[in-house]
Amino acid sequence: MDRTLLIISTLFFFLAMVRTAVAIKARTYHAVGFNFFAIALGFVFQTAFLSVRGHALGRCPLTNLFEVFVFLAWSVSLIYLLIGSAYRLSLMGAFTAPLVFGLQAFALLAPIDRPHPMPVAPAPWLELHASVSLIAYGAFALACVAGLMYLLQERQLKTRQLHSMFYHFPPLTDLFAAITRLLWLGFVLLTVGIAAGFFTGQPLPYVKVAWSLGVWIFYAAILLARHLGTTAPRRIAALCVVAFSAALTLLWGITFLSSTHTL
Repeated sequence: MDRTLLIISTLFFFLAMVRTAVAIKARTYHAVGFNFFAIALGFVFQTAFLSVRGHALGRCPLTNLFEVFVFLAWSVSLIYLLIGSAYRLSLMGAFTAPLVFGLQAFALLAPIDRPHPMPVAPAPWLELHASVSLIAYGAFALACVAGLMYLLQERQLKTRQLHSMFYHFPPLTDLFAAITRLLWLGFVLLTVGIAAGFFTGQPLPYVKVAWSLGVWIFYAAILLARHLGTTAPRRIAALCVVAFSAALTLLWGITFLSSTHTL
């Protein structure tokens, strides 16, 4: 039952992705509401999946890598729906849908939905640590998407090869402001998530703690460079892409709420 909900959700993201690809190929892209509503419906079924899985487990559904990928995809969708229209970033859906589709398709196809031994009762601090950290990743993912949009728009301006999508991009200044807000949102949430991990009362895996702090320092350095104005906006956008790619490497060993405590 729960996987059926996830498959339906993935199909909605696939429809948004295909619709965008067809429009781009035909050079007739229009920033209509199809992508937004397709992603919204996909989000509804994501939420339903997580609710059903959570009730079955009796805890936050983050007990294996399969659930981690789905929760990350849900976090990306949530933050897009919250900020997409607020900051004139409706076009971001054209870039968000493939990311979410890829995460969920991988989760569905890879043999990673395996049950893990769990404590009798869920630890509140551990659940807070896990969920908030992954929502932070959702914000960083959207910062990465906004960074890609910034780099693409700047390249079109420099080469003077303007695609039909170009006219639906928000101004570079708006994109850069959105990148900054998303970085701050993700950084604050990641700080809370990492801090919560130290109150779980479980042994800390020091290698993963060090890597998590490395990701935190990487994003702190990006924000510091942004604040000091010592780095060009184009480089900040590129660093968002690099930082999120590096942060994703943490997911390889995450089973946040299993009997083995990870960060």
